Amino acid sequence: MSDTLSTDRLFFGPQGLAFDATRRAVARALEGADDGELFLEWCLSESLGLEDGRIRQAGFEATQGFGLRAVSGEAIGFAHASGLDPAALDRAVETVRAVRGSQGGRVAVAPPPTNRRLYTDENPLEGVPFAAKVDLLKAMDARAREADSRVVQVMASLTGSWQAIRLLRADGEGGSDIRPLVRLNVSVVVQDAAGRRETGSHGLGGRALYEGVMAEAVWTKAVDEALRQALVNLDSVSAPAGEMPVVLGPGWPGVLLHEAVGHGLEGDGNRKGTSAFSGGLGRRVAAPGVTIVDDGSIPDRRGSLTIDDEGTPTGRTVMIEDGILTGYLQDRLNARLMGQAPTGNGRRESHAYPPLPRMTNTFMLAGRDAPADILASVKRGLYAVNFGGGQVDTTSGKFVFSASEAYLIENGRLGAPVKGATLIGNGPDVLTRVSMIGSDLALDSGIGTCGKDGQGVPVGVGQPTIKVDSLTVGGTA
Repeated sequence: MSDTLSTDRLFFGPQGLAFDATRRAVARALEGADDGELFLEWCLSESLGLEDGRIRQAGFEATQGFGLRAVSGEAIGFAHASGLDPAALDRAVETVRAVRGSQGGRVAVAPPPTNRRLYTDENPLEGVPFAAKVDLLKAMDARAREADSRVVQVMASLTGSWQAIRLLRADGEGGSDIRPLVRLNVSVVVQDAAGRRETGSHGLGGRALYEGVMAEAVWTKAVDEALRQALVNLDSVSAPAGEMPVVLGPGWPGVLLHEAVGHGLEGDGNRKGTSAFSGGLGRRVAAPGVTIVDDGSIPDRRGSLTIDDEGTPTGRTVMIEDGILTGYLQDRLNARLMGQAPTGNGRRESHAYPPLPRMTNTFMLAGRDAPADILASVKRGLYAVNFGGGQVDTTSGKFVFSASEAYLIENGRLGAPVKGATLIGNGPDVLTRVSMIGSDLALDSGIGTCGKDGQGVPVGVGQPTIKVDSLTVGGTA
């Protein structure tokens, strides 16, 4: 059964909207507009949280609704409602009709159709009994405590969702998609005899069913990794401060690139001239060898989408190639106004928001350097393996990131773990200081959520081991 047939059963019929009447309403709403669509959504989601051996939080939510958007030039008319009420849709039509086409109603070319599948359309919430989910979280708690007597607290959570979307344009055409998403997370707190406490955490997930993250080999590895990180931090010393070489590990440290560079490569900031990369196409913005891509078409990944939230198929967009700025991430509005093609990066948190240009899975490609050689090249510096929170100013590119796991590098070898290290710099400037790129490209384990303009969407990040010749480290030493 096609996704379109499956989603139409959710949205059209006796319990929802009438298809022909809805199609006419959309045509009326977009009459004279340059672009726009009706976005229909049905979403089921659940979450369970365990703390100290007991379920402390459990929730389930079923939501449905629509978002209707008309675009004229840079102007956007947008209305939404929670529910599939024909009267609410009629009211929304009159609202968005306040926006009239600045280009004489020259409607933008519709997205091309696609019949590919990047993930299952099955509902993860239905496949595993509730009791089994509870037992899993309790088993994670027990494993951590049995592994080390210094464990004083365990927090574990399991979340899942199943989202169905359907789009209709002025011509009655559109796309549809069914998107599963699961995530497992665990945090472990340890305490030594002196009363010092430290935390470690690990998470994983993707567009799949629960069975993948609930497999014993998977969840036990997650618990062991969280405990390992906590024990490492228990032995950590104060982080040094100052300018020094920094080696970033593979995988999740790509979140620094996502924040410090990726947001600056989204189309809206570049069209408005507010990004540090504005007007830079064809210009060198990074060291030779640095290639950064965004790829929403990787099967089963957390940030992947068969189509984006405007109906455009996702794909692989090369933003920086061998250090040269080659492209931006585009939704339909910014692409049209910049005279470029949409890249499948129009995303929205839900039907209650209009789409924005957003990243999907963003990562730096591998180089040729052996990771061991990268470490050996540093006499004194920092090796950052995992990151916690961070802040970035996309206009200037300035960022501050805290490392949740990092080590000293002394004479080319890993030294003591350090606590309290923060990396401070400027994204475009950091790209020019990359001198070695490892051959060990890795994507994150499936935990990223990106915020922009009040909207959160699931994303992926990644990179190989890289060496930045000089970066400001804020420490506690």
